[in-house]
Amino acid sequence: MTLCITNARHLGAPVDLLVHEGRVATMTPAGHQTAPDGCEIFDATGLVLMPSAIDAHVHLREPGQEYKEDIASGLTAAAHGGFGAVMCMANTKPVNDSAGITRFMLDRARHSHPHGPRLHPVAAATMGLLGEELTPLAEMKEAGCVAVSNDGRPLISAEIVRRIMEYGADLGLKFIDHCEDPHLAKGWRMHEGLTSGMLGVKGQPAAGEAIQVMRDIMLSEYLDIPVHIAHVSSALTVDCLAWAKARGVQVTAETCPHYLLLDETALEGYNTQAKVSPPLRTATDREALQRAVKEGLIDILVTDHAPHAAHEKEETLDDAPNGFTGLDLALSLTWGLVRDRVLNEADLHRLWSRRPGEIFGLPHNAFNPGDPADFFLLDPDATWVPTADTLHSKSHNTPFLGQTLHGRVIHHWLGGRQLF
Repeated sequence: MTLCITNARHLGAPVDLLVHEGRVATMTPAGHQTAPDGCEIFDATGLVLMPSAIDAHVHLREPGQEYKEDIASGLTAAAHGGFGAVMCMANTKPVNDSAGITRFMLDRARHSHPHGPRLHPVAAATMGLLGEELTPLAEMKEAGCVAVSNDGRPLISAEIVRRIMEYGADLGLKFIDHCEDPHLAKGWRMHEGLTSGMLGVKGQPAAGEAIQVMRDIMLSEYLDIPVHIAHVSSALTVDCLAWAKARGVQVTAETCPHYLLLDETALEGYNTQAKVSPPLRTATDREALQRAVKEGLIDILVTDHAPHAAHEKEETLDDAPNGFTGLDLALSLTWGLVRDRVLNEADLHRLWSRRPGEIFGLPHNAFNPGDPADFFLLDPDATWVPTADTLHSKSHNTPFLGQTLHGRVIHHWLGGRQLF
């Protein structure tokens, strides 16, 4: 099959994209290419052409909590959000700490979405995520896991972290660490700062994240093994990353759109929809994260898609779970940063596609001949409002619910096959 996308906007210039047998054939300035006989032509005038995104941090809840999300609904949300691949975390019930659970996840993905988006499970680092006994990573790698993490359960023991990093490195599985000192401000509900003081709510200082980030950086340098820092939330952690990268430490990091757009004041009125881990921090932290993403100190963006049922977020701030749904929203939210000139289109390609692919060894589309024909078209002028009816995820727990967003994915192809 041959497909020609004509008159699309790519990095500010009009282009034609020729796809043959699921791969990029050529991309040329618009009007400089003659479509071969029998080619399907799709006129993309006015639309932005972008490579399918890779989300390196999602929670799909299956097995065990399918009332929040299941693999089928999560991948549907991913497809409509512009994601061609997602890496799903291990905090399922049961935990993904065995090859059998990994194979179950992949079977569910193949059954519900045989043409993608692709699911890439992340292996639990310790059995049951309890931080004690290492999982059989060799078996889980063979079953299909692409990385290893203890997910939202911070690891206390530096010796355990070292063993995970070494074992994972032997297998080519990068360690993704949720960095949080579990003793500092135990029982926190939000960032420790002015807003937490006004609300009378226990907070977590930014040092709680940075302390464990520095531990991982030092282990990475000592062992000469890469480490990846999950969902960075603070300026203090950005400083740690800058220090490490200047020394040549093999550390990479991610953050999420919500840390670039919101701050602690979103929790005013005890707003449970704004409760997330790590917590939303100060406006100064938000601005530092925007600069770090632009400069490449933070390597990639992820959604940390964490769906919850409506009744769970209707609890008190103490009892409501942490997390936002994000797969439907992330590209629109970050397109807003392009509109505001915080980022540009090339930054989005790097943050959502090229660097995640490079860090985790996943195929990605740079629009070079032979690359997988994974791409989407975004309408930069479309406006839409996230509601229960406009989101494809089962869950709607997001502080952006009801807000008007600009820019939306309207067509998506994987392997040259149109999903919608």
